Amino acid sequence: MRQDAVRGHLDGLLLAVLEPAPLHGYAIITAVQQRSGGALELRTGTIYPALNRLERLGLLRSTWESEGGRKRRCYALTEAGARFLADERSAWQDFTAAIGSVLAPVAPHPHPHGQGA
Repeated sequence: MRQDAVRGHLDGLLLAVLEPAPLHGYAIITAVQQRSGGALELRTGTIYPALNRLERLGLLRSTWESEGGRKRRCYALTEAGARFLADERSAWQDFTAAIGSVLAPVAPHPHPHGQGA
């Protein structure tokens, strides 16, 4: 899937994969890839600026954790982040319903005056 297809939805994707539990950057990338069936591959150069921005906005908080002698920054959803995610999901459902109604095949309508056009 094209990288630009993710644009505009990155915040929601990141928040959604952090909803169940805090994760570090590489685990976030892996979670998005797994949950999308491999269709979405985010790059570190894409997610870290977004994670930092979401943290500045108060939607995420981060902590440093040691794993196997290695320090990693782990990100977790805040209450504000959970509310934002709920709004994103609602907006996404509205958007996909609107697009789906336009892209869906239209059944042919009988001509209002009988036969022919």
